[in-house]
Amino acid sequence: MPLNFNKVEFIRSAVKPEDFLRDGLSQLAFAGRSNVGKSSVINRLVNRKNFARVGASPGKTSQINYFRLDETAYLVDLPGYGYAKVSKAERNRWGRLMERYFASGLITLGVMIVDARHKPTEDDVTMANWFFDARCPVTVVANKVDKLKKSEIAPNLQRIRETLALREGDGLVPFSAQRGDGKEQLIALLRGMLEVEA
Repeated sequence: MPLNFNKVEFIRSAVKPEDFLRDGLSQLAFAGRSNVGKSSVINRLVNRKNFARVGASPGKTSQINYFRLDETAYLVDLPGYGYAKVSKAERNRWGRLMERYFASGLITLGVMIVDARHKPTEDDVTMANWFFDARCPVTVVANKVDKLKKSEIAPNLQRIRETLALREGDGLVPFSAQRGDGKEQLIALLRGMLEVEA
């Protein structure tokens, strides 16, 4: 049975490594810059308006949030990076938490959200490298594609692929959280990758 993205429930937030879930279910880790629309992408994916809270100010996700998908896998919402107006100490705490999670061997698939309009930032490149070092397949979601002209999409996707040094087999999906473009393609890709990992 294919994974049903409409069947989803919040399980817990991890604020320290002891909170990480280690029950053997696959973990799809979602990462993205604080203002890239990560919550909106997740909401679109699971067909719920305010499921992953959309912060009034970027960088509100300060812990690792686990949502169980269809009783068979976790959607793991990681803290946003690169923008949040928080103290240096708090940023360092998030950083340590992320490092421990990436080193844990728990990530089955990485889903990285970038802004389709812009060249990925240094923080984006660092995050892609964390996923590569964790030895997991990665799918990049180029969000906000609805804000591009048709003629800009292909060159922008190529720039994202090159800047992040995506490997053969890593996915790249043009996406619009606002309109739903790319949703079915992303779901099919994630299901396929999970089946390969199983």
